[in-house]
Amino acid sequence: MIVFVSGGARSGKSDIAEQRAVSAAGSSPCYYLATADVYDDEMVERVARHRQSRQGQWRTVQWKTLEAPLRIDRAIAKVPDGGAVLLDCLTLWASQVLYASKLSEEEGFALLVNALADARARSLYLVIVSNDINEALPPTDAETWRYLAFLQRAHCWVAQEADSVLEVVAGCAIKWKHQECKHEKEVNV
Repeated sequence: MIVFVSGGARSGKSDIAEQRAVSAAGSSPCYYLATADVYDDEMVERVARHRQSRQGQWRTVQWKTLEAPLRIDRAIAKVPDGGAVLLDCLTLWASQVLYASKLSEEEGFALLVNALADARARSLYLVIVSNDINEALPPTDAETWRYLAFLQRAHCWVAQEADSVLEVVAGCAIKWKHQECKHEKEVNV
């Protein structure tokens, strides 16, 4: 089962995504695939806040963190068959592909394709989080357009491949696409 959760900054998408992953994990560990590259004090604080939130809200769940700013395919390969994994987030991963790696856009996109193919082949419950940054005024510079085009290409492809697509607005999940799964229970937020 692949679930894509998108929404604006501070919309509550992490809470919704965590609920989905935890529900699917049951009594098994839940894997947190972190794509953030911690490079400054603000990122250190954000990571600490997210970790503390998960530990506080989901005390009964054992979280195992996999750090993969770029090679999400290798990180997914470490999750046991049938496991639950939360990939947070596609937005930061896209910036790693374009600006922190020597990969072409096609090589970067192939990492995403391989990660989802592996997740599906091994029956992982994969929840992918991303920021919807296409709602503001259009950018005026070419590099921002390039980033936005790559991210939106990834969003469109993931949404097409996903079994469930949720948009989070003010803490409420709007279902755009949904297929029932034996692991998934209706979660009221």
